[in-house]
Amino acid sequence: MGSLFFLGLLIISVASIKAEAQGIKSVRLLDLVIRDYTFKSLNNQLKTGTLHNVHLPANLSGIKVDTVRYRCGSLRRYGAKVKEFHIGIGVTVQPCVERVMVVRQNLGDNWSTIYYSNYDLSGYQLVSPVLGLLAYNSGTNIGFNNRFQLGILANQKPITIDFRNITGNGVSNTSGIKPLCANFQGDGKVTLTKQVSPYVCVATKHGHFGLVTAHQSPPPPPPQTTEFSKKKISRWKLAVGTTVGSAVGAFLLGLLLVAMFVKVKKKARMEELERRAYEEEALQVSMVGHIRAPTASVTRTFPTIEHEYIPYSS
Repeated sequence: MGSLFFLGLLIISVASIKAEAQGIKSVRLLDLVIRDYTFKSLNNQLKTGTLHNVHLPANLSGIKVDTVRYRCGSLRRYGAKVKEFHIGIGVTVQPCVERVMVVRQNLGDNWSTIYYSNYDLSGYQLVSPVLGLLAYNSGTNIGFNNRFQLGILANQKPITIDFRNITGNGVSNTSGIKPLCANFQGDGKVTLTKQVSPYVCVATKHGHFGLVTAHQSPPPPPPQTTEFSKKKISRWKLAVGTTVGSAVGAFLLGLLLVAMFVKVKKKARMEELERRAYEEEALQVSMVGHIRAPTASVTRTFPTIEHEYIPYSS
């Protein structure tokens, strides 16, 4: 009876982990799931400094995880190389514990796309899988509540990430465009920096990294000209030319008619003025102040004496 109960609990736990993995939509949850599978795959026989491959279930296919234990002081004095990551001398682990478990992640082509929904990568596209470098407490008597994350800080020499051996998303076929190094930080921000050498990036602390390039919009295709389109364009040009020509002709004809009307009107007015001048020619025109007025010729009647004048004498 007890064995059946234990078997039931085991089936329920495996089913819950599988359902959790299938519903992953955040990078933080993905890191926690990988962490739990990493601790489950470890055993007490794991030697310090030995690289160990973590086997993930089928619903996390495409993700490659490797882990290695180090003493905190040894990692600081000698550094380490974990797959694509090279940790230089002088690195510190905060908080410093007895042992630290360094986890390297390669999310592959499929799981790297989760960063598009968690980070603002508008205008850029990933050209490499996302690589992760994380550290966890790995002291003695590690329980579920003690699997807390540690910080890796490179004080003297930066951490280098080598993407040259990764062939995913066309990292080796970027058409002459130099990719940029993307550092996906824990606060939801992404930092872009230049490469220190072809397909090699540097960082000062743990995190997730990838190579990105800017989107390039393809040039628009040239317009296709067929016989039908040429005939259609010719008819359209002919119609527009005919309309414009008719409008210009009508405008010029209107101007001609207006000019003829003005000329006839002016001629009639001149004839009327000449007629009036001829009729008033018999009268003499004189200026009265500032006004011209017709005047008659001067004729005066001299006075005459009707009775003889007899002078008076005394």
